[in-house]
Amino acid sequence: MNDTPRIRTVLSCTLLALTVTAGATACAGSDGHPLSASPYDAADQIAFAAADGTKLDPEKPLEITSTGDDGRISDVTATDAAGRHLAGELTADGRTWRSTGSLAAGTRYTVRVATEDGDGAPGGRTYTFETAPAKRALTVTFGPEAGTYGVGQPITADLTLPVKDRAARAVVERALKVRSTPAVEGSWYWVDDKKLHFRPKEYWPAGALVSVTGNLDGLRVGDKLYGGPSKPLRLKIGDRIEALADAETHQMTVKRNGEVINTIPVTTGKPGFSTRNGIKVVLGKEYYVRMRGTSIGISEGSSESYDLPVYYATRVTWSGEYVHAAPWSVGSQGVANVSHGCVGMSTGNAAWFYETVRAGDIVRTVNSYGDMMDTFGNGFGDWNMPWEKWRRGSALVAERGDPTATEDAKARLRPTL
Repeated sequence: MNDTPRIRTVLSCTLLALTVTAGATACAGSDGHPLSASPYDAADQIAFAAADGTKLDPEKPLEITSTGDDGRISDVTATDAAGRHLAGELTADGRTWRSTGSLAAGTRYTVRVATEDGDGAPGGRTYTFETAPAKRALTVTFGPEAGTYGVGQPITADLTLPVKDRAARAVVERALKVRSTPAVEGSWYWVDDKKLHFRPKEYWPAGALVSVTGNLDGLRVGDKLYGGPSKPLRLKIGDRIEALADAETHQMTVKRNGEVINTIPVTTGKPGFSTRNGIKVVLGKEYYVRMRGTSIGISEGSSESYDLPVYYATRVTWSGEYVHAAPWSVGSQGVANVSHGCVGMSTGNAAWFYETVRAGDIVRTVNSYGDMMDTFGNGFGDWNMPWEKWRRGSALVAERGDPTATEDAKARLRPTL
């Protein structure tokens, strides 16, 4: 290595000291080296596998070595194209830096290496290299579709491959970011190996803006399994619309942002067909639905059999529970429960309800003899699960019995935009 340029710099500082007495120290740092000296090119002092342009196997650690006789590595920073830093450790003698974190697959890294020579003079070198693409990619699709929803709308994340290991689930969950303005406390819940739901502790604030992003692309999830790209999602939350159907009083009370805007006589499920209790979320609206008893297990020719055109149908379960117009039962509405499980009302009231609510709004049934709404699988019953139990469905929260959450979980529970 040629040290002549650095010697000249030191000499020039010495000459300057002859003419500037009080400011002589301005040419040197606390270690005696010239502050104006630029780091020398340390290319001939550094060696690592990807220096020749080879794509590295992301399953193997990155190792950078000092090859100079009297030099050492002082610092290494490695960052991938997504801005993720690669953790690593430097040996005590400064001869070797080795990554301790996992390399991302199919991405480009920028590596900045700082060195010192035997005299302590600073050197440096910046490298770029690529990693080989993953053979298996785990991707995620967020739901619902972009748009405006009610305050009860959960966020869904559907994975293309199952993730069973808790540590791998934690990797996935850290990469799924939900941000809200205003900020909320919320958490993901693993419904099964391929599906997660996210909900706040309380309903979304009316007017909130919600963004959902995935940072899985290239990220190592598990053994030879890496994440793939995902499409971000943005939602707007509308007014807080809540409908309470009381099977005992046969009335539905509808509120907007806490104020009652309508009270409607209704009929709910009769004995043997009782409406499900609990909180349901509006799934969608259908102006016309043909409803048949066979769809809920009633055989044709039975005294309970029916085949009816139904209008202004607001769906709250996938199995066929609606809030809808039922002109054939107007005489029982507000008086008795005579339906096969749906909430029925007059055509005028059903039209008003249909026009007032949107997907994500809340419909709650109380005082029915029916079962509790399923948490998952038949719509969105997410809000029927107590918050502490919901939190334990996160891979980032400590095991049951330990009331404390990991630092990752605490950070995730308060996302901000």
